[in-house]
Amino acid sequence: MERVRDVSELPKAHLHLHFTGSMRPGTVLELADKYGVRLPEALSEALTSGEPPQLRATDERGWFRFQRLYDAARSCLREPEDIQRLVREAAEEDLKDGSGWLEIQVDPTSYAPRLGGLIPALEIILDAVETTSRETGLGMRVLVAANRMKHPLDARTLARLAVRFADRGVVGFGLSNDERRGMARDFDRAFSIARQGGLLSAPHGGELTGPASVRDCLDDLDADRIGHGVRAAEDPRLLKRLADRGVTCEVCPASNVALGVYEKPEDVPLRKLFEAGVPLALGADDPLLFGSRLAAQYDIARHHHAFTDRELAELARQSVRGSAAPEDVKAKLLAGVDDWLAG
Repeated sequence: MERVRDVSELPKAHLHLHFTGSMRPGTVLELADKYGVRLPEALSEALTSGEPPQLRATDERGWFRFQRLYDAARSCLREPEDIQRLVREAAEEDLKDGSGWLEIQVDPTSYAPRLGGLIPALEIILDAVETTSRETGLGMRVLVAANRMKHPLDARTLARLAVRFADRGVVGFGLSNDERRGMARDFDRAFSIARQGGLLSAPHGGELTGPASVRDCLDDLDADRIGHGVRAAEDPRLLKRLADRGVTCEVCPASNVALGVYEKPEDVPLRKLFEAGVPLALGADDPLLFGSRLAAQYDIARHHHAFTDRELAELARQSVRGSAAPEDVKAKLLAGVDDWLAG
């Protein structure tokens, strides 16, 4: 019988982690107390008990409730030292889970009002990432994400800003929030600006809506990676297209179940995607609200989808290959995967 290895020791890259959603529950409670923020009862109870709130985002009312809790947590981030604390703690959690590379996703417009404006907000975030990376040894970069609930002109502004800071740690450009709102093609100019500036294209798609949203990300936004992408499993031709193009899907199993996209962990089409040859990068999405971090996603693959250690190692390799890490960092992490497998 094959020895079961510790997935928290498996070197990997983390490509789908949202900024506010990466916070520790205790940090949110401390900051809320510090600034006199009254958190929604559902959020404060969840943070205190350690049990994630009951969420379901398959209808717009459910998504609104999820967004309300997220926004409440974000309102606790008010000073540069709060940003620095968040980034440091996110790195510490990732290191405990075996991550050697983290690309954290953020919409700086959400933090700009309290941090002196859009440019100062992004500078504060990037400074925190650079300092944390240097002090912890975790490779860290930033993916700037536009909000599809806002006007596409706002996305173009963000894309130009992201390109401007490409030499300061921005590696990609994304599109997040409710994919039932805002057509992908409306944001094509923003993504063109980002790609021309050398950034990865990594929009969300194929989570709350079906395969068509994944195709839109490929056709309209020339995606290098897809945030989630799990609904592509419903279209065999789309699976082949993703595999042939080598487009990495950032799959977040615990998030999919928490939001009601799938009823149970075993319903997430992880193995179907994997066996179709689609590159995958497991991610925690918003552990603050979903209750599990990076290593737990590998545990889901092992316990609910019967992934062997050899297959888990391949998942880790795919996460590294799909990242924006420098080649020497990729080589080190890939060698670490081989060492983990060799025991």
